[in-house]
Amino acid sequence: MIKFIHAADLHLDSAFGALPPGQAAARRRELRGLPDRLADYVNGHEVKLVLLAGDLFDSASVYRETAEELGRALGRMRARVVIAPGNHDAYGPAWERIPWPENVTVFKENKMTALELGDIVLHGGAFTAPEQPESLLRGFHAPEDGKLHIGILHGEVGAAESPYNPIAPEEIAGSGLAYLALGHIHKRSGPVRYGGTLCAWPGCPEGRGFDELGEKGFYQGVISDTGAISLDFVPFAGRRYEIVTVDVTGKDPRAALEEALPRDTERDLYRILLTGETGEGGVDAAALQEALAPRFYALEVRDRTRMAEDVWCRAGEDSLRGMFLRELRAKWKNAKTEEEKETVTRAARFGLAALDHRDLG
Repeated sequence: MIKFIHAADLHLDSAFGALPPGQAAARRRELRGLPDRLADYVNGHEVKLVLLAGDLFDSASVYRETAEELGRALGRMRARVVIAPGNHDAYGPAWERIPWPENVTVFKENKMTALELGDIVLHGGAFTAPEQPESLLRGFHAPEDGKLHIGILHGEVGAAESPYNPIAPEEIAGSGLAYLALGHIHKRSGPVRYGGTLCAWPGCPEGRGFDELGEKGFYQGVISDTGAISLDFVPFAGRRYEIVTVDVTGKDPRAALEEALPRDTERDLYRILLTGETGEGGVDAAALQEALAPRFYALEVRDRTRMAEDVWCRAGEDSLRGMFLRELRAKWKNAKTEEEKETVTRAARFGLAALDHRDLG
């Protein structure tokens, strides 16, 4: 039995541009420490093979400190480490300047090459430019030599027009590989079988924005004595991004939020979307965000509520207020998207506040 892990898309040195500068810098430091945490896991769980399927770096311009820390962390692993560079970190001069430890092998060519490790043979290829418009698996078939053949690639499956190594399902099915470790897709897939080949994307091990939600991590695999491969997902993210939608219709907004939120949020980054119907004053999203912020690493509160129908009913008044509401109500009904409706609702609220000499903030 041999244990392996399959990870991808670390994107070291990501900018975290949506965060304030101090938090963004802290998140970059935390992400830079991810390989060290991974090394501790590998050594603590007697993992013997580590497959890293591309985009270890967020760009081909690698900070020296990041490269040195990655190399040191991989060198600490009591395992063989194999890397297939992706579109963000395409193989080039930057890779050649990194002093890789002896236990690390990096695939360097944009074609399938082999690395023999006893009864296991690893096959992989690299992006050598930001785009790889032809499938690296095209025409490939592992030899029928009684050994276990495993592939590692960065790319997409079933997206023929993709510039990011578009692999066809039939190419996987005809590859003769027992397992294909994939990178590029940041959302974890379940294990998928094409023909006799099992394949999967582990997703990114750490979310970097609200387009990368929930639990993140990597796959731990086991190769049995008969060559069968099984996978288990290992949650590994230090922080999670979450979006929570809270309906505040007929409720005190703060109380509705308190009821909807889980207790343990202090390490995570949340976006709260307030929905439902309110009076013409809406909700004070800024005040709610300020009050709740200490409970989170980072918090956004967005007001997506709409004005209650009885407020619009005053559009029938023979007054400046009625004329204003009639015009805005017509715009709201003709709006093509929820964003347009939200803009009209906001305009109505501010306009009504101005008519009533109220401070809406």
